[in-house]
Amino acid sequence: MSNETEKRIIITRYKRTGQYFTENLGDGVGLDMVLIPGGTFLMGSPEDELESRDNERPQHEVTIQPFFLGRYTVTQAQWQIVANYPQIERELNPNSSRFKGDNRPVENVSWYDAIEFCKRLSVKTGREYKLPSEAQWEYACRAGTKTPFHFGETITTELVNYNGNYTYNKSPKGKYREQTTDVGSFPPNNFGLHDMHGNVWEWCEDDWHDNYEGAPDDGSAWFDDNMNLAEKQSRTVVRGGSWADHAKDCHSADRDDNYSAKRDQINYYNGFRVSCVMPLVQPLQN
Repeated sequence: MSNETEKRIIITRYKRTGQYFTENLGDGVGLDMVLIPGGTFLMGSPEDELESRDNERPQHEVTIQPFFLGRYTVTQAQWQIVANYPQIERELNPNSSRFKGDNRPVENVSWYDAIEFCKRLSVKTGREYKLPSEAQWEYACRAGTKTPFHFGETITTELVNYNGNYTYNKSPKGKYREQTTDVGSFPPNNFGLHDMHGNVWEWCEDDWHDNYEGAPDDGSAWFDDNMNLAEKQSRTVVRGGSWADHAKDCHSADRDDNYSAKRDQINYYNGFRVSCVMPLVQPLQN
């Protein structure tokens, strides 16, 4: 095999038309919600996938019903608007983020804060907003692909915001920006979603499970009734990797429950995007 062949990496850029609606949050700030079509996919990673982990297995078929997912992670501008909606259960800090910018993802928000955001938004709009389930998140991230990343076999920092000092599958070293970037700074996936890899880890609704033995096959959030209150408070799921993480931590099947996935944890690695069900849509041009 030649050096030229060995250095070749597989990356695909997408330009797609989808459907979406924009939720008017107030003060000229909108929230784009993209229609994710239903379908069946293979969740998790095979044993021969590079740098995959046992908690991503066994692979299993999951059937997803159509739903809507935020085109971007929730931005600081969106957060600030909703943080001023009437309180449901807990206070929200309108200016929680370390890396300031209206179009940067909100961070320094806990899982409980994200749930409060969804509840306030639901009351305000009359539609049910939630965190996506793990299965919904991975299905949306993959967007019909089976490779480690929705771009293909690897990624670069020209496509994703992660710590470019750490490579994956012969990718070149890249930038380490040491902070978040504006949402939409990088190309979308096949569903028109941005930053499903990198930038900030994204909270999911589920309880943490050490593997997929007994996981639901209908795309619903997976809750563990055998967990005690302390376990439920400490163990949930984040997906997607962040600006500070290695490339391997950003692959489609990667899932984590470490210190950053405690429900009450607040740090500048974690953000979130919201899911919803609604029938009215319009074309989305990427």
